[in-house]
Amino acid sequence: MLSKKILVAALATVSTAASAATFHFTGNIANHNDVVTTTFTLDSAATNIRVWTDSFMGGTNFDPITALWNATTGALISQNDDNPSVDPATQTYYDSGFNIASLDAGTYFFTVATYRNFALGGNIANGFAYDSQTPIPMSDWCQPYSHCNMGTAWSVRLDGVSSASNPNSPSQVPEPASLALLGIGLAGLARLRKQKPSA
Repeated sequence: MLSKKILVAALATVSTAASAATFHFTGNIANHNDVVTTTFTLDSAATNIRVWTDSFMGGTNFDPITALWNATTGALISQNDDNPSVDPATQTYYDSGFNIASLDAGTYFFTVATYRNFALGGNIANGFAYDSQTPIPMSDWCQPYSHCNMGTAWSVRLDGVSSASNPNSPSQVPEPASLALLGIGLAGLARLRKQKPSA
């Protein structure tokens, strides 16, 4: 009986974790005017959402600019240059992102661009500052107020969202917490099925 109670508790925790998961996407950009767009959804209104980049890596890679958008209307919610306090464990000084106290249910975009490639106006349809420029390979580009020949790696993390996707990431890197809970739940279920009823 105790085993069944533990299993029910583990599965309930998995269900809760699945509704507010952590995601990690990585990839590489080729040019100075590339913009990485990650889409995420909230199945219901949520609190304490975090979306951030840890792309800078202490100067190994480019200085990122992030923006948060309503995917339905295209409206710009916020834009950020430097905010390494979203997750100090992974970010370094020029990284950025958002701690969001509350956000309505819906679909959103989180974009990462190179420094100075700011969003133009209040809607994603207006584009970004470098859109009209001829693409410059990152290996040939000198970032303003920074350095030349910077790395192309980008990294995006989202915490507390229902689902997320990024078509430019070779694969989603699942965070271990939800997977571990799911494993515990499945192991408990398998154990219960193997137990023979007592006479």
